[in-house]
Amino acid sequence: MSAPSPLGAYRPGRGPLHRLRPGAKLLGLFAFSTIVVVAHGPLSTAIALAVALALTVIAGLRGRDLWRVARGFAFIAVPLFAFQWWQRGWERGFEVVGDLLALILAASAVTASTAASDMLDTVSWALRPLRPLRVDPDRVALAFSLVIRSIPSILGIARETRAAAKARGLERDPRALVVPLVLRTVAHAQLTGEALAARGIGED
Repeated sequence: MSAPSPLGAYRPGRGPLHRLRPGAKLLGLFAFSTIVVVAHGPLSTAIALAVALALTVIAGLRGRDLWRVARGFAFIAVPLFAFQWWQRGWERGFEVVGDLLALILAASAVTASTAASDMLDTVSWALRPLRPLRVDPDRVALAFSLVIRSIPSILGIARETRAAAKARGLERDPRALVVPLVLRTVAHAQLTGEALAARGIGED
């Protein structure tokens, strides 16, 4: 069972983000993600969350849309925060979960203000100069698309894993949540790869 994508579905509009070219938004998202990963500490995480939230509002995501993002992410955030708190303290838990939420919110702002076809065309176009290095732009664009499409499935796996742990009375045990989630996510990736190979996609 898959969940609705936590990333914002495209919403036509004329806001600042809608007027930006897809390439500029992707570069901006890459730069933002790099800063979030490199910066450390609760303060930097709080700033990243504030910036990402502002971007989602500018992109037209409000109310129920933001609630859907938070609710979907909670299935991963709660066990992840508990595990980090158990291992390294609540500050580290806030930093890890907050950084991930900031990245999801920023990505939501990009997808909400950019048609998927325009985004994939931009990725394919940007990679064309790499053809002499045996890089297939269309294949990379396909991989990019698969990553976006896999997010709802992974959230569905997280929800089922949490329900199974709760049924066994282990909902507060991080290992009962994290380990099955990782194993089932890897299995999902393998099945996706096998399905693509069966259709001749990805073969040289």
